[in-house]
Amino acid sequence: MITFTVNGNKHEFSGDPSTPVLWYLRDELNLTGPKFGCGMAQCGACTVHIDGMAQRSCVLPVSAVQGRKITTIEGLSENGDHPVQKAWVEHKVPQCGFCQCGQIMQAASLLSTNPTPSDEEIVQNMSGNICRCGTYPRIHKAIKSASKSISGNAGVSYFDPTQAGEEA
Repeated sequence: MITFTVNGNKHEFSGDPSTPVLWYLRDELNLTGPKFGCGMAQCGACTVHIDGMAQRSCVLPVSAVQGRKITTIEGLSENGDHPVQKAWVEHKVPQCGFCQCGQIMQAASLLSTNPTPSDEEIVQNMSGNICRCGTYPRIHKAIKSASKSISGNAGVSYFDPTQAGEEA
């Protein structure tokens, strides 16, 4: 039996341990935020957080998440008010929307470890997330905006929406 937490809830998995986490999230838990894009961890549509760090769930076997915490876009913020989500709305980032959950999760992971990334660090960190609509300039602006919001709340864990302050 493989046990892990998804969006704060404990889960047990007794199936094939090589099953990709993405299939468990979508097929068993009906979480539709992480998407199947390529199946090779090349596009980022399936990005989730494993213990707070961005990971591609399409190639990650369930056996690799034993005892770990998984966060999907559905668990990032109860009310959609995570600073990155707010910045995405402010800068009208989505176009078709397919990649956006993965983009947001990647950006949130970046800002959790580096709340004030340089332009180069943003480009480098986000380079594994593909947007077929080409909204990269808006994505970049939104990350800079979220960075200002987060860095203005020094010492606040922005993964806890009850602790997040107003945008700076």
